[in-house]
Amino acid sequence: MLGKLARQHDPNVLVGFDHADDAGVYQIASDQALVQTVDFFTPIVDDPYIFGQIAATNALSDVYAMGGKPLTALALVCFPEKADLDILERILAGGLSKMIEARCTVIGGHSIRDEETKFGYAVTGLVHPKKVLANAGAKPGDALIFTKALGTGVISTAIKKGKAEPAWIDAAVQSMTTLNRQAAEVIQQGQFRIHSMTDVTGFGLIGHAREMALASDVSLELCASRIRLLDGALECVRAGYVPGGLKNNRDFAECLVVYNDGVPEELRTILFDPQTAGGLLISVAADDADRLVSTLSSAGVSAVQIGEVRPKAKPLISIAR
Repeated sequence: MLGKLARQHDPNVLVGFDHADDAGVYQIASDQALVQTVDFFTPIVDDPYIFGQIAATNALSDVYAMGGKPLTALALVCFPEKADLDILERILAGGLSKMIEARCTVIGGHSIRDEETKFGYAVTGLVHPKKVLANAGAKPGDALIFTKALGTGVISTAIKKGKAEPAWIDAAVQSMTTLNRQAAEVIQQGQFRIHSMTDVTGFGLIGHAREMALASDVSLELCASRIRLLDGALECVRAGYVPGGLKNNRDFAECLVVYNDGVPEELRTILFDPQTAGGLLISVAADDADRLVSTLSSAGVSAVQIGEVRPKAKPLISIAR
């Protein structure tokens, strides 16, 4: 819908909505730019405190994905008029715990009455104008590194249906409440030739890989067997616990994907799974890939090379076994 509106022309906008990037970037000085993002959603777990943590982790992720450092946050609250306010207090407390961990200061917010609870944040961060990591910039020959594992969407669906096993829930919650801060700090050291980065959230791995490929004018090749999956993710797919967002993602983006022989159907499906607080997809010079993975691992970040960038061709995205 934004694309249908009149365009504003402001030379200080370094990243707008043109390439469906993770956040907006606005230059305010020769060596400073603001990173701005907003995200909120309905509960995906039963525990209010954990829901608050997940919402905060998810909102912070877009700042990290642009190469920025979170600075301040404003809470966004929709809450039923007759609901127990103790629940809201727990949600806010959970969110604050992650904001404190991120060293991001909550300075206010806004709330409205709503029949369905929704919670999230508008987050502002800082980045050097010459160190912005947009989804454009990936170069042929780059390696694709991915942090975290896929599967939060299908496991969340199983949770809502009361079918998720405790181990699956624990794995998903651990993933969704882990900040991308450690990975971002490694990247911000500037020791690696990173050309492009995005976080994998609601559009799934394929959806966000598509955005990177289109913005960078390249094609991508992914190796399905290298992509890490959360415990229970494939079991959820096989049992039919597939969220509507996954189906929408697949309907939208699969036309640009070609699978090599031998890629199982359930693995094809999980590539479109909408993630909450997902990992970072990083396009880095091939010579730096092993060292980046090693450095991330030393920092406690699970990272693997899942593919590489190719010159633009058809298909836009190819999936090898």
